[in-house]
Amino acid sequence: MLNVAVAIAFACIAAALLLNFWRLLRGPALPDRILALDTMYINTIALLVLFGIHQDLNVFFEAALLIALMGFVGTVALCKYILRGDIIE
Repeated sequence: MLNVAVAIAFACIAAALLLNFWRLLRGPALPDRILALDTMYINTIALLVLFGIHQDLNVFFEAALLIALMGFVGTVALCKYILRGDIIE
């Protein structure tokens, strides 16, 4: 029963990841593309956690935490670049 639920969750999150990638390519403005990237890394974290549940390994949870940290810093840097035109002051 758990394997079926994990497989359905994999499919739903993979579909969401593909739709986010489409928005990244077709986004009408730069903030839309940054939001798509932000959502893509969140979906990637969800896929890693699901894969960790499926394989019963803790390494994937640690990798998900690292991706979350890097994604947050990247999103903040991109937003600062849009607002000020410079990342480092």
